[in-house]
Amino acid sequence: MLSHQHEIFLEVARLLSFTKASQALFVSQSAVSKQVKALEEYYKTGLFERLGNSILLTPAGELLYRKLLLAKQLQHELHQEFTTLSPTFSPQVHMIIGASTTISLYVIPPVLSAYLGKFPNTQLTLKNRNSENILKALLDHEIDLGIIEGIHKVSNVTYTPLLTDEVVAVCSARNPLNKKELRAQELLEVPVALRETGSGTLAVLEEALAEKHIRLTDLRVKVRLGGTEALKNFVRVDTCLAFLPRQAVMKELASGELVEVPLPDLNLVRHFDFVQRKGTENNMPYREFVQFARRHYAKPA
Repeated sequence: MLSHQHEIFLEVARLLSFTKASQALFVSQSAVSKQVKALEEYYKTGLFERLGNSILLTPAGELLYRKLLLAKQLQHELHQEFTTLSPTFSPQVHMIIGASTTISLYVIPPVLSAYLGKFPNTQLTLKNRNSENILKALLDHEIDLGIIEGIHKVSNVTYTPLLTDEVVAVCSARNPLNKKELRAQELLEVPVALRETGSGTLAVLEEALAEKHIRLTDLRVKVRLGGTEALKNFVRVDTCLAFLPRQAVMKELASGELVEVPLPDLNLVRHFDFVQRKGTENNMPYREFVQFARRHYAKPA
């Protein structure tokens, strides 16, 4: 089992920040610094190079980080095997996952509930940001697993499909657009409410419009709102047309509170993908969680 000092070092090395590590571990920054200093004294070498307000791993720190990641992987595999041999053995597991707004609100909660039911000793933190910021958090080593939507691929990230969803145009039941069908070019004459820059939903709309040689700046954008719920609440009481994930508006469409406006010549299908830094795809327990979630959504309806 990894020592407390090594666990603290791993968090500092992952985040390259004593402050962020202390926040993630819920301990004081002085306690984190003290444990890292003790390790440096033990190994008789520096593990971090201080550069003003930032830090970097030294060659010795890089070596220790790589070896500890392997040790942590072996530790998790050992725990899993012991769990099958001894049902009463149930070690605590910590996971931090990031997911875009739509996924956090409508897609992943049932998966988390089922997963925690099967693995009750898992302590799980879910970070909710838009897709662009989840990708940034992954590349900044704030998280080791993200779930995002409708964003351009990045070369040093592995994408694993989870689910396909559709973005739909909706309006209030009192809106004059109710029961109408619109062509892409007709959108230029309609007031619209959009998500903020960095949203996966917005990226899907932008891509679909580009195929029709329409830019987002060509639209009559009345307002931009951060978050699916904010946009949904706005369009309920306004005359704007909004573009929202079908997953997010299923109840409102069923009740008649919102109405779908068909856009037959726009392809607004998008994909929800797991994202991991290349080389970390087999790290446990995240590999296990990815497999569990994919099985969950592969079940016949």
